[in-house]
Amino acid sequence: MANTKANVTVGKPAIGGSVHRAAIGTTPPTDVSTALTGFVDLGYISEDGVTNSYDRTNEKIKAWGGDDVLEVSTDFSDTWKMTFIEALNPEVLKVVFGDGNVSGALATGLSVQANDDVYAEAVWVIDMILSGNTLKRVVLPAAQVSEIGDIVYVDGEPVGYEVTLRANKDSSGNNHYEYLKTASSSGSN
Repeated sequence: MANTKANVTVGKPAIGGSVHRAAIGTTPPTDVSTALTGFVDLGYISEDGVTNSYDRTNEKIKAWGGDDVLEVSTDFSDTWKMTFIEALNPEVLKVVFGDGNVSGALATGLSVQANDDVYAEAVWVIDMILSGNTLKRVVLPAAQVSEIGDIVYVDGEPVGYEVTLRANKDSSGNNHYEYLKTASSSGSN
């Protein structure tokens, strides 16, 4: 197969919002162009973008005499990390502190409680535009906040909430789905 420069790409956030969240049970989209119903846009993400990490641990099984005879997967994780920089957005605060720990509105008074409540699973969608005007949509049908980074308040930098999502398996046994299509043939995004 020949090298093809057109297959080299970068990822940019989709216009109008790139990271969305909905309550578990919301029907996840199965393509790049379906309008998101029931999802909340979580605003700007830091310039570091979104990072997807796979961690797979395999174990070799040896036969008597030392020959490797089988390799089995003993652990697997699919995580997504991003930093939300709309620190005044109540929906972002719900991601960071838990839906039930944020109440009110910024204009009338917002209340946030920090505690050790377990984060609920949610449906997440990450929309981006790749080179060549190709749309990419990543769907995490059952993801859960697994880690919150340090929250730093410093002059001259935005307050950011670094969040790591653990993509759990759905009823089909998949952690996430990826859909790609050239924008010219998929309609608007």
